[in-house]
Amino acid sequence: MWQTILRGVIAGMLVIAVAELSKRNPRRGAFLLTLPLVSILAFIAAWYSGHDMPRISRLARETLVLVPLGLPFFLPIGFAHKLGLSFWLAFVAGIALASLTIGLWLWLGPDSL
Repeated sequence: MWQTILRGVIAGMLVIAVAELSKRNPRRGAFLLTLPLVSILAFIAAWYSGHDMPRISRLARETLVLVPLGLPFFLPIGFAHKLGLSFWLAFVAGIALASLTIGLWLWLGPDSL
C-alpha cells in the first residue's frame, strides 16, 4: 500500500516540477517532459515487484512501439496558436489523434512483440 502511495507522490512531484519549470523556461520544461522518467520508475518498480525480466522486456518493447504512436497528441497543441484553436479544443483533438493511432495499433497490430 505505501509503495502505491509513494509512486503517486513521485508522479505528482514530477508533474508539478514540469509545470513550474515550464512557467519560467518552456524549453527546459519540454526537456524534462521528454525524459522517460515515468518509464524508468515503472521499470524499477516492476523489477522489484517480481524480478520477471521477460515481462519487463515485453513492457519495454510495447512501450517502444506505443510512444511514437502517441506523438500525434502534440500536433494540435503545438500548432494551436497558428490555427486559432483554444487550449481545450487542441487538447481534445490531440487526445483524439493519439487515441486513433494507438487504437489502430492495438486493433490491427500483432498481439505480442
